[in-house]
Amino acid sequence: MDVTELYEKAPYNPDDPNPWLALYLDASLPLSDEVKAALLANSGSKSRQFVLPFLRPLAKLSIVLLQIVKLVVPNKLTSSKICHWLIYKGLQAFVRPDANYLILRHFHIGSEVLGFVATNVPGVSIPLNPLRPRTLADLQDDIFLKHDLNIYNFLIRLNREMKERRLKLTKQAHPNFNCITDGPFAIDEAGLPNTWHNFLDLESAIEIYTPVYQLFLTDSDFWRACNSLQLDETVAIYASKLLGDSSYVGLVNNKHPLVPLSTLQAGYRLLLHGLAAESLHAQLVQIKRAQVATAEPVLA
Repeated sequence: MDVTELYEKAPYNPDDPNPWLALYLDASLPLSDEVKAALLANSGSKSRQFVLPFLRPLAKLSIVLLQIVKLVVPNKLTSSKICHWLIYKGLQAFVRPDANYLILRHFHIGSEVLGFVATNVPGVSIPLNPLRPRTLADLQDDIFLKHDLNIYNFLIRLNREMKERRLKLTKQAHPNFNCITDGPFAIDEAGLPNTWHNFLDLESAIEIYTPVYQLFLTDSDFWRACNSLQLDETVAIYASKLLGDSSYVGLVNNKHPLVPLSTLQAGYRLLLHGLAAESLHAQLVQIKRAQVATAEPVLA
């Protein structure tokens, strides 16, 4: 979903500089121009400016009220299928195409980052369940729930094997980047809805669907999903140890999983989670490119 023209052709006035243009041109994070443009187009949207301030307090109030309801009827209203169908319909009907593109990208990125860690720990064999949604309709296959299950199952299986075999994460001289995609993912960008009512930005959409997630999933599923956001730091540490470079860990904002944060912050932290995943994947792509560029030619 290329929206880079919004910023590549944006006018520049030194007396009234565009803050989104400044962030687009800034290269401190290893994000592609396409991803930065999509994020900034959402951040600078009218929806985020005028709709989000009203949605956020309502969403937090809903989370509090639903927590009380869950105490009385903990599993009476749960249905993962209904939850994912509602999210799919909402994204299809109201959310911007660039926001939907970032959502679909996230599952590809998460699968590849876990695959990178699993592939580069010598002596372990971890079963993976990569998620590769091509369209919004693919999200109906419990994709959000599976995404959360994948990270916890991965951590448990990886660390159990490492503990049993007395292994540690160490720098790999030649990391394997075969699972890291350098280029577009298999996403049907042209098929993403782009009508007059597809106006809602990414952050507003997240705030709306967080209470929906809480209502239709079990209390355990919701808490697990919220707490998984702080595992950005854990995965970043794993990747950094394998690469021998811990500089990326300082860019992670979802930290300290041993001290869980309130579920009321889940919406905003989910956006940070997406940014952390994009940044780590982009860094892996850059290192992969450097590895390919310095590789010695194969002699015939």
